[in-house]
Amino acid sequence: MRLVFATEDFVYAGRPRPGFPLILGDDVSPVEPFHGYLRYLLLEGGKALDVKTWENYGRYLWDFARFLQANELEWNAPFRAVGESVVRVYRDWQANDLGLSPSTINHRLRLVAGFYRWAVEQGKLERLPFTQTDVTVHGIEHDLAHVTGGSQTVSRPDIMLDEWQSEPVFLTAEQAGLARQAIKSTSQRLLFDLMARVGLRSVEARTFPLAYVFDPATKPYHKPGTLIDVRLDPRQMEIKFDKPRVVHVPYSLMEDMYAYTQFERNRHVVPGREQNTLLLTVTGNAYSKGSAHKVMLDLGRKVGFAVRPLMLRHSYAIHTLMLLRANPSIKLEPLMYVRDRLGHTSVQMTMVYLRQIERLLGAEALSMMDEFDRLYDVTSALRAFAADTSVLGC
Repeated sequence: MRLVFATEDFVYAGRPRPGFPLILGDDVSPVEPFHGYLRYLLLEGGKALDVKTWENYGRYLWDFARFLQANELEWNAPFRAVGESVVRVYRDWQANDLGLSPSTINHRLRLVAGFYRWAVEQGKLERLPFTQTDVTVHGIEHDLAHVTGGSQTVSRPDIMLDEWQSEPVFLTAEQAGLARQAIKSTSQRLLFDLMARVGLRSVEARTFPLAYVFDPATKPYHKPGTLIDVRLDPRQMEIKFDKPRVVHVPYSLMEDMYAYTQFERNRHVVPGREQNTLLLTVTGNAYSKGSAHKVMLDLGRKVGFAVRPLMLRHSYAIHTLMLLRANPSIKLEPLMYVRDRLGHTSVQMTMVYLRQIERLLGAEALSMMDEFDRLYDVTSALRAFAADTSVLGC
């Protein structure tokens, strides 16, 4: 069994569908009912899903199908109790044997649960291999004023794991400094900085547009040691949920990015191959998901501790929250500020980092905060931004 992705030659409903995931058997024919569900989910369902997410949907379902094949299990195997179903076996294998995080496992299980609900609706299966439980989530944002006193009840498959039962993994300021010093490539260091100092997702850092970079010294209203507003536009780069947002790029980082465009980037440009992204590999290509992950994986091996793209984003969130909470004179609401910079859809997602901070001992948190501030001088930049915001009446 293998996973491939369609080219322009794959036509559905009169339109080419490049990138559509195909789960193929040993005879190179689509494996049912997995192929049928992907067709329903990505091409026939009422809600159009972003083409950029097709690969993940295909990989998640392929992973489940491949697990069943490797263990000689059938997707519709009978079971006496839901705890004995193949879905529960698959979940426990990921958690116990692979040691994957609850959030990673749940991403896959949501798709698998949707697959089984579809199979029941289509009459391919008599009953679901899991039960549903109503869960009430409190603190839901319910208006533009960011009021968080509401609640919402949702139905949740009981196969899902409790997320964040282990805290989000991040780098201490000392680790961030050591890792950054170990990076020899300018483009790789800027990739690191866009995640660790701006809070971008990996895909956002990889597709950060060249057009967003300028020489801050030519703009008299930008001062050294301050933050520069940069509006991320999904028409120009890849952004989760295609939701525009404003991020804050430190003045010194904008200087570094501009210097890279003037003195190094052109050495890697391949004639005739236009690249709109800021960062290029030595072969003149934009960083892919795999190449960016490998850069951080290799960096971790070099410095002796794990470095992953998501850890850098976690690091930005946790250290920025700590600094804002420790400096109430900076007139910014910590959770809302970090939420907006990260592009979270709900403040509940951002509160995960707040709970992690509260797990740290007071002295440990203060030490980490001071180190981070010495490394990046964030407090003065945030203070200047808050002052400018107050003057503008924002």
